[in-house]
Amino acid sequence: MNILGIETSCDETAAAIVKDGREVLSNIINSQIDIHTKYGGVVPEIASRNHLMDLPIVVSQALEEANMTFNDIDAIAVTNGPGLVGALLIGVSYAKGLASTLDIPIIGVNHLEGHISANYITNKELEPPFLCLVVSGGHTNLILVNDYTDLKVLGRSLDDAAGEAYDKIARVIGLGYPGGPKLEKEAESGNPKAIEFPRVLLDKDSFDFSFSGLKSSVLNYVNSSKQKGIEINSHDLAASFQQAILDVLIEKTLRAAKEFNINKVAIAGGVSANKALRKQLTKALDENDIEIYSPEFIYSTDNAAMIAAQGYYDYINGNISDNFLDAVPNLTIE
Repeated sequence: MNILGIETSCDETAAAIVKDGREVLSNIINSQIDIHTKYGGVVPEIASRNHLMDLPIVVSQALEEANMTFNDIDAIAVTNGPGLVGALLIGVSYAKGLASTLDIPIIGVNHLEGHISANYITNKELEPPFLCLVVSGGHTNLILVNDYTDLKVLGRSLDDAAGEAYDKIARVIGLGYPGGPKLEKEAESGNPKAIEFPRVLLDKDSFDFSFSGLKSSVLNYVNSSKQKGIEINSHDLAASFQQAILDVLIEKTLRAAKEFNINKVAIAGGVSANKALRKQLTKALDENDIEIYSPEFIYSTDNAAMIAAQGYYDYINGNISDNFLDAVPNLTIE
């Protein structure tokens, strides 16, 4: 079954064709990073305008790369949330019009479920049940994947997601946009033990996340250092900040795996491409005889192949949408 995936939840205009949920026949991503860099972050109106211009082009490229025509497509899967409402509307409207014209099914896909499904593309042997740590620009979630369409959120970010915290601190120390990859690079030559920042674990039974306190602590450190005339080592600051986040992510993931007796853990989302996270989480899980799965880097960030993959499993489980499908910027998994 060939599914055309469409992703426009933020600042990537993407289209892909995936066969039977796991075999990528094409994967086209048109990033808007260069456009938004001069603004220091994503400008929603500009993102929507570029999706409108670029979407027909990337869909055409996806068909060409897969050596297919629209007649070879069996269904269309499109991200309908969560994300920027204007950006989502461009993708949903295009997908509905195309599905109606071709007289084929349309499937609305939750963006976070798409991130999880990126693991099925890279790890073709992976099947539920497993635990997934989803860490992206706007979300930090621990999700129990009981089946392909049966997911339970164990914990979520209560304020700043890990990716948001990365971006904000990157701006504070003058690294610019996109903050996450630049801060990770800055941290590579820093000492993660140089500065003691708080690890917010909430109460012992909670799998929720909170990084606003950590962000405030970093801001206080920077402001205090400037007032005292103390030179800030940006490498040490980045490394210490990053380690404070990684310690919380790893501790909660490991504790959830033990509590629910799960021996398979996957990671997903843009921040899951962080090399330090992958290395340290792999080590912690290996020491506890828990297998870890991760997508290739190209499938960690926003892409349409992951949307098509999840769309396949939604389709075969009867989760098919109709022309009343709408964009839901705050769409939740449950």
